[in-house]
Amino acid sequence: MRKSTTSAAGRPRADLNATVFAATLRTVRELGYAGATMDRIAAAAGTAKTTIYRRWPSKGALIADCLLDAFGPVPLEGAGRIEDMESVVRWAAAKIGEPGVGAAFAGVFSDAVSDPALREILASRLQEPYRLALQEAWDEPEHRILLFIDVIIGTLLHRMGMTGEPMVDSDVTVLTEMVLAPFR
Repeated sequence: MRKSTTSAAGRPRADLNATVFAATLRTVRELGYAGATMDRIAAAAGTAKTTIYRRWPSKGALIADCLLDAFGPVPLEGAGRIEDMESVVRWAAAKIGEPGVGAAFAGVFSDAVSDPALREILASRLQEPYRLALQEAWDEPEHRILLFIDVIIGTLLHRMGMTGEPMVDSDVTVLTEMVLAPFR
């Protein structure tokens, strides 16, 4: 027997996810990561807090899935390894610059420093799918892909945290050149 994709209240699950994810990013953008409580996110989404907790047991789990949704699939056009790497850097910079995304990412990342369970959620649900896709596409060992991710995401989040603004395009170009040198 097939499971229904409609929640008990009649709202399709995909619609609920989209509504909650949009409300999450909007709430983070308006109130900051710390101010974006599950209560406030539920209110912004027009749903019960219990509905959110049935899907996501914690704010960290919600943010991880929200970020995965916001980023979408990694752009690998197959134009060549270096060209793909360049497009991934630009894609990550653009996504982190979207309203609410950089703040949500930085906030959940900061919380994970002192929360091993949240670190596991971020590693398995957010980083792992991208690491596997990049590792397969580029035929690089895991440690090199992780370094690539660390340098790119870490640098972009640092810039956002220090200035409150996403990295400007000319700096993304320089970052790309710096990071790709060892892969050439």
